[in-house]
Amino acid sequence: MADLSKYIPDVDIFLFNTGEAQNAYELFGCHYIPEIDMHRFCVWAPNARAVSVVGDFNNWDTAADHMEFYKNGVWVAFIKGLKNGDIYKYMVHGYDGSRVMKTDPFTFHCETRPKNGSKVWNLDGYEWHDDAYIQKRMKWNVFKKPISIYEVHIGSWRTKKGYRFPSFREVADDLAEYVSEMGYTHVELLPVTEYPFDGSWGYQVTGYFAITSRYGTPQDFMYFVDRLHSKGIGVIIDWVPAHFPRDEHGLAHFDGTWLYEHDLPLQREHPQWGTYIFNYSRPEVQSFLVSSAVFLMEKYHVDGLRIDAVTSMLYLDYARDDGHYMANAEGGNIALGAVELLKKVNSVVLTKYAGTMTIAEESTSYPMMTQPPSHGGLGFTFKWSMGFMHDTLKYMSMDPYFRQFEHSKMTFSLYYAFSENYILAYSHDEVVHGKLSMVNKMYGDYWQKFASLKTLYGHMFAHPGKKLMFMGDEFAQFIEWDYAKQLDWFLLDYDSHRGVQQYVKKLNKIYKKYPALYEVDDGWDGFEWLNVNDYMYSTFAFMRSSGESHIVCVTNFTAIVREGYIVALPEAGSLKLILNSDDTTYGGSGVKPEKTIQAMPMQVNGFQYGAEVKMPPLAALYFEFTPDREKRDAL
Repeated sequence: MADLSKYIPDVDIFLFNTGEAQNAYELFGCHYIPEIDMHRFCVWAPNARAVSVVGDFNNWDTAADHMEFYKNGVWVAFIKGLKNGDIYKYMVHGYDGSRVMKTDPFTFHCETRPKNGSKVWNLDGYEWHDDAYIQKRMKWNVFKKPISIYEVHIGSWRTKKGYRFPSFREVADDLAEYVSEMGYTHVELLPVTEYPFDGSWGYQVTGYFAITSRYGTPQDFMYFVDRLHSKGIGVIIDWVPAHFPRDEHGLAHFDGTWLYEHDLPLQREHPQWGTYIFNYSRPEVQSFLVSSAVFLMEKYHVDGLRIDAVTSMLYLDYARDDGHYMANAEGGNIALGAVELLKKVNSVVLTKYAGTMTIAEESTSYPMMTQPPSHGGLGFTFKWSMGFMHDTLKYMSMDPYFRQFEHSKMTFSLYYAFSENYILAYSHDEVVHGKLSMVNKMYGDYWQKFASLKTLYGHMFAHPGKKLMFMGDEFAQFIEWDYAKQLDWFLLDYDSHRGVQQYVKKLNKIYKKYPALYEVDDGWDGFEWLNVNDYMYSTFAFMRSSGESHIVCVTNFTAIVREGYIVALPEAGSLKLILNSDDTTYGGSGVKPEKTIQAMPMQVNGFQYGAEVKMPPLAALYFEFTPDREKRDAL
């Protein structure tokens, strides 16, 4: 080892041990060292009694390639004669006397489940073609850009006969074309880091540096991202630092001690999920997770990380009965180590990769999620608005008669809409486990369900906040999502489903065209209620504004046509109809408001002007509002 120690960067070990490593994957794992024509293996197992590298190249002989304990918990071995694709594991003789075959925590590629061996793998060899896209991204201000996200599960979006899992390359070409044609700006992928159980959808991770082999090689995923970028589509991936599974080959009890997970029983396990919680206060765990986030951004050029289950990370008493948790050093229920980790991940990622985003899935009112750490916040770019999702879906499930008594469900979101930078998300979680598909959540008969869904989407796209919908929602898939089968694309043979798809396409087009709908999502200067208290009619109207761009959205959540409905307006001007969800093009009944409507002087809701609008049943209308400059200047 003395002759080879110069090939072990001590500074990287120091950074890892102090929680400051951002590129720990360059030290740990398996790396080819060309100067000596050998592969170097490094693993952190400070309490192990012995570790050896075993694989198909040494007939899985635990005595053939012993690792030496180098320093600071790091074991090292150098092995000659390996090739790309060779399978290996670490045989760890644990502190507790156990002998367990472990997958390399830093492996770049694994066998496809149910096998779980690590693979010797070189990440080089893919020629990227997205430099122009990356350079453009670096200049983006994501807060003032339209962001419409299409959430995708790779394995069930669209499959081909003869394949259990589609390949990244197969999906890339079709998905890039489809998403571009539909007008989305980003794709968000359910987790694509390695995981053992298909039914977890990727949310129980064993390989934080390995893209799952279900869909191909690391280079195949590079192609996937590159292909989406070629169409101007950003790629966000779900990342899961909240917990990891108990599988013996993974991180659990790695060196015969509680190493990656918390050593205190009351902070170690998620009672709901039966998984282990990372010890976020441990410096090496912080280095591991920060490096994982950086690795995914650096090696795969992704445009953002959506961090799953942040609530479970932040609260020590999450999903626990009273008294069944250990308070923090200040006597509270906040996991201070998790707070520190999230701040660090957000700061590092958003500093290193300009124009990218980090997104929190967080379901409480934890403060300042999207404020920078320098201001006391956690530093996320965006947060999912869970309240908006729950309230609107509850409202839409009601008989329209009863909606008058729950009017606030459609207005309450504006009480907090500007407290964080929000994404309005109708995600995969809302179309599984008996929750019904989006269209089947809607109240009413067949026609009413489709009309209601289009009205809801119209409300969402005009409401402050960026947008996200799960695959299949854009054409009103009837059944709940099933991870083991592709979407029901045959439904597009039917007018109602094809109409919803064309409507969503139009919504995306309008959303990206008019700055009023996306430039000012964070304050009242971009939003104004016009008709907010018409609970008897279950009708709403508001205006979105940015500079000289003004869009008025009017929604009718009953199946009654409203003749001559008065919409309040802040000044003189004209309304030009740009979207009617009830148009026959989208499967509507064809009730047609006037295409151009002039505002008239009248007292309405405290405003000095109003316009008469013929409101179709269960419909959303968008108007471009043009103020009358002469009348305005004359005042």
